[in-house]
Amino acid sequence: MPLTHSQQIVIGHGSGGKMSHDLIRKTFLPAFDNPALRAGNDAAVVLSKGYAQLAISTDTHVVWPMFFPGGDIGKLAVCGTVNDIAMVGAQSLYLTAGFILEEGLEFNALERVIASMHTAALEAGVQIVAGDTKVVPKGNADGIYINTTGVGLLPDGVQIGGANARPGDIVILSGSIGDHGVAVLAARGELGIETDIQSDLAPLNHLVAAMLAASNQIHVLRDPTRGGVATTLNEIAQQSNVGIVVEQKFIPVRPAVEAVCEMLGFDPLYIANEGKLLAIVAHQDAEKVLATMHTTRYGEEAVIIGAVKEAPAGRVLMKTTIGSTRIVDMLAGEILPRIC
Repeated sequence: MPLTHSQQIVIGHGSGGKMSHDLIRKTFLPAFDNPALRAGNDAAVVLSKGYAQLAISTDTHVVWPMFFPGGDIGKLAVCGTVNDIAMVGAQSLYLTAGFILEEGLEFNALERVIASMHTAALEAGVQIVAGDTKVVPKGNADGIYINTTGVGLLPDGVQIGGANARPGDIVILSGSIGDHGVAVLAARGELGIETDIQSDLAPLNHLVAAMLAASNQIHVLRDPTRGGVATTLNEIAQQSNVGIVVEQKFIPVRPAVEAVCEMLGFDPLYIANEGKLLAIVAHQDAEKVLATMHTTRYGEEAVIIGAVKEAPAGRVLMKTTIGSTRIVDMLAGEILPRIC
C-alpha cells in the first residue's frame, strides 16, 4: 500500500536499504510500473526506434560536505551515473547535468565542482550534452545538489542483470570496502575523526569493458553504493531467488576503515562505496575475469569472496573468521546520511 497521510518520509527512506526498497515497491513502482523499471537494475535497458538497446540511468547527488578526501560532489555525479550504466554492461556515451544551487554559494566552489566534473567525464570518455540550473533561497540546500542522467549503448548479446545469478556462480569484489563512507564522515569533522582514508570514487566503465572482453559469462554486475556490500548482495539474492555465501576473511577492509567502524559501532559491509563493484561470474570463467581485473587500474585488488548457492533462496550468509555462519541482512535504516 502507498504511504498514508499519517506517515512521513524519514532520512532512512534514502538509505538504499530496506526502507528505500519498501518506498519504491509500495509508492513509486505501482504508479510507474513497466518492464524496464520492474527489472530493478542500476540502469534501465530499453529499445530505441532503430532497435539498438540503450541503457538509461539517473541519480541525484546530495553529499555533504561537497568536497571530501578523494573527491567532491562533481566527480561523484559523473562517476555515479557512469557506473550505473556500466553495471548492465553498457558503454556510457552521454550525460545530462541538472544543478540546484543555494543562494550564497561561492563562485570558486562552483568552478571547482565543474572542473572536477570535466576531468571525470574525460577519464570516463563521456560527454555532458545538456543541463539545467536552478537557484534556491539560502538555507534550502547545502550549497549544491546535482542530478545526472546517463545514456549508454548496450552491445549485442550482453545480458547482465540482478536476476541472472545462478547456483555455482562465483562472487568477485573489486577491492576494499567502506573507504568512501569513512572519508566523507571524516570530512564532516563532527566526531573528531582524523584519518588519511581517501574516497574510492572512480569511473568503472573501463574496468567493466575489460571484464566483458575477457568473458561472456558475467551474469551480474553491481556497484555497492548506498547500503554497501551487504545490501547489494541481498538485492541480487532476492532478484535471482538464490542464496549467496561469502567468507569474511576474504572481504578486504583497510585497517583505518576497520578502526573507525569499530569505534563508532558500524559494520563495513553496510558502508557505501563509490569505486567498487561486485561481479557474479560463471564458475568456469571466474579466474579468467579475476586475472583481467588485476591488470586494470580499478581492479588490481579484486578478490573472490564467495559463491552462489541454491539455498537459502533470497538470503545472504557469511562464514565468519571465528568459524560460525551468520545471516547478512539488508540495511534496515540509515547509517551515514547523505554520503552520495
